[in-house]
Amino acid sequence: MILEIAHFHIVAGNNEGFELAFQQAEKILVSMPGYLGHQLHRCIEDETEYRLLVEWNTVEDHTEGFRRSTRFTEWRALLQPFFSAPPIATHFEQIHPGAC
Repeated sequence: MILEIAHFHIVAGNNEGFELAFQQAEKILVSMPGYLGHQLHRCIEDETEYRLLVEWNTVEDHTEGFRRSTRFTEWRALLQPFFSAPPIATHFEQIHPGAC
């Protein structure tokens, strides 16, 4: 399992619109091969900052399967109007399964 962490910065005052658009965009995300789950978090100290955590089977499921698909174009079109800066996504692998 790979964890993608995407950093979103949105235009101030657009939280409600972004979160509504994300409800549509997540339907695309969950339909993708290799998708395992996701969580969207809004920063407490800076409400224009969000983190999207997505679990994928492999990095390629995200970078090749999703990002190169026509569905990604649809996903991006829903969210792009709210971004104040380009999103940044990084990938992580679990090295120590701690208890939660």
